[in-house]
Amino acid sequence: MNENLFTSFMTPTLLGMPIVILIVMLPALMFPSPKQLVNNRLITIQQWLIKMILKQMMMMHNPKGRTWSLMLITLILFIGSTNLLGLLPHSFTSTTQLSMNLGMAIPLWAGAVILGFRHKTKMSLAHFLPQGTPIPLIPMLVIIETISLFIQPMALAVRLTANITAGHLLIHLIGGATSILLSISPPAALTTFIILLLLTVLEFAVALIQAYVFTLLVSLYLHDNT
Repeated sequence: MNENLFTSFMTPTLLGMPIVILIVMLPALMFPSPKQLVNNRLITIQQWLIKMILKQMMMMHNPKGRTWSLMLITLILFIGSTNLLGLLPHSFTSTTQLSMNLGMAIPLWAGAVILGFRHKTKMSLAHFLPQGTPIPLIPMLVIIETISLFIQPMALAVRLTANITAGHLLIHLIGGATSILLSISPPAALTTFIILLLLTVLEFAVALIQAYVFTLLVSLYLHDNT
């Protein structure tokens, strides 16, 4: 195994130019717009899932928060489809890049916080100082709450990056061990291959769960500020 473990996480290039933009646009092809009066089964199932997820996610929001429904459903579809496409062999998962995840987390978090300061100024400022705080602890608590507020987008991005990257590394390591053990000990290779299959199924679940968790946390930030 002379191949670098992190080779699959390097930004792919074509003729010396990065093709990340094309890869990011690829998941949009998985959700075609219906052009017929009667949709086929695939589009019908997709629309049913989208409506179910959107209904569950928007249930706790007021009318002002529901204006973000299109953005949130687009976010969960994009992250979920990108994670699933990244499980294909010799593919590139853009959500393993911290810079891209920060690029999604920071604008959404900032939009929710700015919305809160604009429409609920007193309540937003009250989060920095809980009621009943002793006077000597006020400066320390304000600093701690301010830091915790600015850490939120970083936590969103790091959580998604770490979970997707860890899964890909495990699949790579166990797959390499299976290929090596195949010529040394076939029973051991069979055992690792079964583990690899189970881990792959787990990664499919993790890919969808992480998309839901990322979008749900953004939705909770929005709920706290609307």
